[in-house]
Amino acid sequence: MSLPADLRARREALIREHFESENRHDFGATLATFHHPRYELIATGDVYDGPEQVMRYFKESRAAFPDQRNRLLAMHHADDAVITEFELYGTHLGNYRGLPPTGRAFSARMSAFFLFEGDRLVCERIYFDANTLLRQLGIAHDPLSLKGRLATALNHPVTVGRAFLRQALRRTR
Repeated sequence: MSLPADLRARREALIREHFESENRHDFGATLATFHHPRYELIATGDVYDGPEQVMRYFKESRAAFPDQRNRLLAMHHADDAVITEFELYGTHLGNYRGLPPTGRAFSARMSAFFLFEGDRLVCERIYFDANTLLRQLGIAHDPLSLKGRLATALNHPVTVGRAFLRQALRRTR
């Protein structure tokens, strides 16, 4: 089914204002783009439902990353959604989920599904690789690097020990 051109244009203008108001940190304007504010962060399992929770998400994320901004790369239209591709940037200058600031910057490509009921935005569902962010912030390590392998062995000695034991037993067969 093809969307009417006017509905597609209204949705696209709404999404552009959503992205731009986030970059301006004008979160009242961002909230106004929703009929019902709801964010779902798939990588972390976090759901912020309603204006108070969404505003809490904005405050927490911008306290940790005060320069957080995005760059919209593409929009793809579906019957009940606009799927976006964007880059998110920021610098870790405040506490993030109990982690003290590292002072390091990140840049990550992400995708967000903006779910609609007609022309009313009811949810932003964001997909991203959390490990990419954590590695750039210096909190996690590439699991294939020496540092990453050592961290895995130290943090998960039983699991790593079992893996080595299984591998040794296979070789003796």
